[in-house]
Amino acid sequence: MFRSTSTSLIVRGVLAIIIGIIAVVWPGVTILALVLLFAVYAFTDAVFEGARAFGSQRVWPVLGHLFLAVIDVAAGLVAVFWSAPTALVLTLIVGIWAIAAGASGIIAAFLRGESAGTRAMFIVSGLLSIAFGAIVVDRPVAGVLTIALMFGLFSIASGVTAIVQGDQLRRTGSVLRSVLPTAA
Repeated sequence: MFRSTSTSLIVRGVLAIIIGIIAVVWPGVTILALVLLFAVYAFTDAVFEGARAFGSQRVWPVLGHLFLAVIDVAAGLVAVFWSAPTALVLTLIVGIWAIAAGASGIIAAFLRGESAGTRAMFIVSGLLSIAFGAIVVDRPVAGVLTIALMFGLFSIASGVTAIVQGDQLRRTGSVLRSVLPTAA
């Protein structure tokens, strides 16, 4: 499909920028897409849990996997039909995850035999993560919009990076072909 790695990097970068712009301009669409992606995950997991249930030879694992499949279907249906509450719950999960990750980073700073600079970076990044998580948990409506906007800005930045990398790779290939006629 693509003739070279550089072309695929450039195309990927352009697509990431387009997705990022959509996420920034229409954060509600981004949030809905994330909720629907969660619903797809839940329905897919339900299928796999159902398959695992019928692959088991004893009754309790069968019942356990069927129970998980029913929960997955219910979660998927809730995500599809009540997307706003699902978005808020997913946002709270992200906030709680950020708090836990920050606390883990701070603990890791003291458990490892790291240098003072590395330890300081663990602590600073842990405190930032805890602060972000606390804000998201305290104000989940603003948090869900912030997550959508951060996703958009990240996509734009990674898209620009991919385009620059693709251009640099293309230039490097041109230089190599001029220096070594038999190279790539």
